[in-house]
Amino acid sequence: MRFYNRQHRHYCGIDLHVKTMYVCILDSAGQVLVHRNVPSSPEAFLETVAPYREDLVVAAECMFTWYWLADVCAAEGIRFVLGHALAMKAIHGGKAKNDKIDSHKIVSLVRGGLLPQAYVYPAAMRSTRDLAASAPSGAQARPALGPHPEHAGAIQSADLRTEISVPR
Repeated sequence: MRFYNRQHRHYCGIDLHVKTMYVCILDSAGQVLVHRNVPSSPEAFLETVAPYREDLVVAAECMFTWYWLADVCAAEGIRFVLGHALAMKAIHGGKAKNDKIDSHKIVSLVRGGLLPQAYVYPAAMRSTRDLAASAPSGAQARPALGPHPEHAGAIQSADLRTEISVPR
């Protein structure tokens, strides 16, 4: 597992959802500069991080809504780190859980060099990745197609044996 461990002047952790995102920004000393809920839009994100853009890293958990955030960060020259969701759950899983706590935990992991990284697919490769991820594997697709041709004869003869009643 790779961990993001570069030092920066400002760190931003985002608990991202479809309509809203909870943003937490820390300085290099760990002081909370911003900790609030904002709409999930490029405009709201850029407005929130504007005063802290100098040497800023943005971290978010790898969920289905991260594409637009990665694209905005790339276009604006902001370093973006995607956290591996399953590994992050193992690290910061706990009973107390809400968006405010999660955003602070994400930013604390990236600041402390303990954020497990997931691969940020380039925009050009994402459609292929999504298609491959949504396609059923061979084991899942086979039952939908019926019995394998090699076994069709055996299944038919088994069906015939069960239907014929032989008097004793």
